[in-house]
Amino acid sequence: MSEVRGENRLEGITIANTQTGEHQSVPAAGLFIFIGAEPHTDWLAQIIKRDAHRFILTGSDLVQNGLQLPEGWELDRQPFLLETIIPGIFAAGDVRHGSIKRIPAGVGEGSTAMQLIHEYLVIKIMYKE
Repeated sequence: MSEVRGENRLEGITIANTQTGEHQSVPAAGLFIFIGAEPHTDWLAQIIKRDAHRFILTGSDLVQNGLQLPEGWELDRQPFLLETIIPGIFAAGDVRHGSIKRIPAGVGEGSTAMQLIHEYLVIKIMYKE
């Protein structure tokens, strides 16, 4: 996108083809900006499992090759929904594999992660996991 037009509201945008340099103007009444397409998770590469696109694997996405538990998982239970390969470490939002990549979804996942952290700590204290 190279231009946004409108007086009191969005009326149109100009799209630039980065391959050919061609510009095309189209009418538009709304615009979504997608900035979560590239996760910045390289700093976690040695400790957290990620998919081929570097998004963090959590919960059931960690279980592969028909195994009951993820390879490298240290506990006798399945990982919680947003839990990474390290028990007690959770991921939420755009960096997570399979996330919706929308702000409200990321906020909701963050809230869910807080509840799961609480549950993790209760189990750890009560059952000395």
